[in-house]
Amino acid sequence: MIDHIVNAMDVHKRFGKVEVLKGVSLQVSLGEVVCIIGASGSGKTTFLRTLNGLETIDGGAITVNGHHVGYELDKRGQLVKASPKALAKVRSEIGFVFQRFNLWPHMTAIENIIEAPIRIRGIDKAEAIANAEELLRRVKLSDKRDVYPGKLSGGQQQRVAIARSLAMKPALMLFDEPTSALDPETIGEVLDVMKELALGGMTMVCVTHEMGFAREVSDRVVMMDGGVIIEEGTPEHFFMNPTHERTKQFLSKIL
Repeated sequence: MIDHIVNAMDVHKRFGKVEVLKGVSLQVSLGEVVCIIGASGSGKTTFLRTLNGLETIDGGAITVNGHHVGYELDKRGQLVKASPKALAKVRSEIGFVFQRFNLWPHMTAIENIIEAPIRIRGIDKAEAIANAEELLRRVKLSDKRDVYPGKLSGGQQQRVAIARSLAMKPALMLFDEPTSALDPETIGEVLDVMKELALGGMTMVCVTHEMGFAREVSDRVVMMDGGVIIEEGTPEHFFMNPTHERTKQFLSKIL
C-alpha cells in the first residue's frame, strides 16, 4: 500500500541561472485535494509541471503512485534519467489539465477523448467510445459528442479536456489554473466538474486563483513564494488564521 500518491522531496529547478524551485517538498495522500496558491512567478506552475515530468528537476526526487518521475532504476539499482518509454508509463497515470485546453482542433470532442486510451492503453475502440460517452455525460456535454473544439465555448473545451484526462483512469489529476483563460460566465461550470471529482475521491493537486474553490473543496492549501512553500494547512487555518506575513499580505489583496 502506497502511503502517498505524490511524494516530492527537496525539489530544485533552474532555468539558466535562475533558480525557480529552491527545495520544495510536498506529500499528497490518496483522495486528498491540495490547492497551491501564490503570486505569479512564485514557482507554482513549474512545480506542478515537475510532478508529471513536463519539467525535469535539477535536484531532489519525485514519486507518483510509487513510480519515480523523470528517473528510473537501472539494472544496478541506480537512478538514471528515465527513458521515453518509462516516462510515458508514469505520465499515463497522471491527468494534466492546462490553462489553454490543448485539445486537438481537427478532432471532435469524443475523438479527443478516445485517442489516448486506444493508442497508449490499447483499449478496444468500442470500449473507449462507451467510456468517453459516459465521461461526456459526467461533464454535462453529451450533446457535444461530435462537435469540434472550434465550435465549443472555452468552458466546454475545458470540460472536454478534463474528460480526456479522466479517460486514462489516472491515479492523480493535476490542474494548472484551469479557469484562468475563461470568461466569468463559464468558470463556474468547470469548477462544478472539479468539485464533483473531489467529492468522488479523486486525488487532485490544483494551482488556482479561485479562493472560493480552495476554501470549499481542498483538504489542504499550500502557499508558495519565491520558489518555496512558506505555509500550508487546512482551509480553516489558511483563510482564517494564516501565520506567515507574506500569506497574510497575499490574501488581503485577493479576498
